Amino acid sequence: MSEAVRVLLVDDEESYVDTLKKRLSRRGLSVLTANSGEAALAILADNPMDVVLLDVKMPGMDGMETLTRIKEAHPRVEVIMLTGHANVDVAIRGMEQGAFDYLMKPAEMDDLYYKIQDAHKKITLADRG
Repeated sequence: MSEAVRVLLVDDEESYVDTLKKRLSRRGLSVLTANSGEAALAILADNPMDVVLLDVKMPGMDGMETLTRIKEAHPRVEVIMLTGHANVDVAIRGMEQGAFDYLMKPAEMDDLYYKIQDAHKKITLADRG
């Protein structure tokens, strides 16, 4: 059995974060959470992660700024942007800045899980190559 995929879930909506953490953990993922971009960067500094699920719209440091900083400090971490309908253009800009992909909130659990697996597969292939 391979090691669990390490996921950092970053969103300012605490109830959403709690629910999603439980659901992803049940699927065998190792999940840490942060409620802000600043907290996410602090966690990443101390904990190796594979995939970051990043909300686009947060108070303080928004998802785009957080994405930029994550990619500067941790280029091999894959980032999946989570966005509401009004922010699709921002999520697409995020992909231009190095995000792996984006999903609309609330994301279907299966879609989210498979997207995380795809992002992790990209990392493992890059590590081998």
